[in-house]
Amino acid sequence: MAWNEPGGNRNNDRDPWSSGNRGGNDQGPPDLDEALKKGLDKLNRLFGNKGGSGGSGGSGSSGGQGGGGFGLILAVVGLLVFGFLAWQSVYIVDERENGVVLRFGEYHKTTMPGLNFKIPLLDDVRMVTVTDVRSFRSTGHMLTEDENIVSVNLSVQYRVEEPKNFVLNVRSPSTTLQYATDSALRHEVGSSTLHGVLTERRAELGQLVEKRLQRFLNTYTVGMQILRVNVESTQPPEPVQEAFRDVQRAREDMQRFVDQAEQYRNRVVPEARGQAERIREEAKAYRDKVVEAAQGETARFLDVLGVYEQAPEITARRLYIDTMQQVLTGTSKVVVDIEKGNNLMMLPLDQMMKGGARAMADDAPGGSSSGDTQHQGIGSTNDRIDRISDQVIDRIRDQQNSNSGRERR
Repeated sequence: MAWNEPGGNRNNDRDPWSSGNRGGNDQGPPDLDEALKKGLDKLNRLFGNKGGSGGSGGSGSSGGQGGGGFGLILAVVGLLVFGFLAWQSVYIVDERENGVVLRFGEYHKTTMPGLNFKIPLLDDVRMVTVTDVRSFRSTGHMLTEDENIVSVNLSVQYRVEEPKNFVLNVRSPSTTLQYATDSALRHEVGSSTLHGVLTERRAELGQLVEKRLQRFLNTYTVGMQILRVNVESTQPPEPVQEAFRDVQRAREDMQRFVDQAEQYRNRVVPEARGQAERIREEAKAYRDKVVEAAQGETARFLDVLGVYEQAPEITARRLYIDTMQQVLTGTSKVVVDIEKGNNLMMLPLDQMMKGGARAMADDAPGGSSSGDTQHQGIGSTNDRIDRISDQVIDRIRDQQNSNSGRERR
C-alpha cells in the first residue's frame, strides 16, 4: 500500500512536508497566497488600516481589502521614487575626469574626482576626461608662397585644460580644433617656399603651427591645450613627384660638389699659406745672413785698412799671399812665374801625384804584412814628394840660370 492511500497505517501516514510530529498534527507546505496575504495585512496596519482581518461582514471585508491594496501600491511607488531620487543624488567622478555641473542648464560648479552629490532632476553632470592625451590627424593640399602645391600630413596631440570652457563655449570642440589646425597650417605653409617646406623648414613648420594653433584656441576659449604638432610628411602632389625628386637630386649633387670644393679649399689654402710663410722666413733668413756678412766684411775691411795705413808693403804682400792661397787651394795645377824671365812654368801636380802613387804600388813588397805595407807606403810617398820637390827646385834653378846667361850676352 502506498504511503498516502486511504486506510493505511495512520502512524506512518506522513508526507515529505510534514513537520515530523507524531500524533496526527501534520502540516503541509507553506501556502504562498497565505504568506502574501499576511504581508499585505502588515502593510495595511503600517499605514493605519486595521480592517481586513476582523469578523465583520462580507461588505466590510471587501472594502478593507480594496483600501489595503491601494495603500500597498502607494507604498511601493513611494519606495521606488525614494530609491530613484537617492540613486540620482549620488555620482562618482573618476580620477581621470572632472564633472561639470549644470543647474537648470546654467554652469554651477566643477567637481573633482571622488563621491559627489547633486540635486536630482535639476542638476546635469557632464563628465570630461582631463588627463588623457588626445590626438587627431590632418591632411591637406595647399599653396606655398611661390605658388606651388604641397601636400602636408600632420598629427596634433592635445588635452582638455578647462572642462567648463570645453563643455559650454563651443558646440563641437573637435571640429573647432580641426578647423583651427587647417587655418594655422595654411597660414604657415603659405608664408614659406616649396623648397623650404620640403627640406630645411619642415622641422620648424610644426613648431610654428603649434604656436599659432594655441593662440587660435585661446581666442576661442575652447579649454584645450596643444601638447605637440608633428609634421609627418611634406611632399608635392603625386603627378609631379618624379620631377621634384629630380630637382632634389640635383640640389643634393650641387651641395655635394660645394662640400667637396670646401674640403679642397680647406686643404690647399693652409698648405699655400704655410709655403708662403716658409718662403718669407727663408727670405728673411737670407736677408739677415747677407746683411750680417756684409757688415762683417765691412768691419774686416776697415780693420785691414787701418793696418794697411800703418804698413802698406807688408800688408799688401800678406793680402796677396792669402789670396793666392785661397785661389790655388782648389786647383791641381801650379803655374810658376820666375823673376826676370819671359816664360811661365806649369807644374802638373795631379799627374805627378798619380805617378808617385803608381811608383809606391810598384815598390811595395809582395810578401809584407798589411801593417808593414802601410808603413812602407807612407815612407815611399814621402820620398816621392821629396823627389818631386827636388825636381821642381832644380827646374826652377835651371830656368833662372838660363835667364841669367841670356842677360850677360
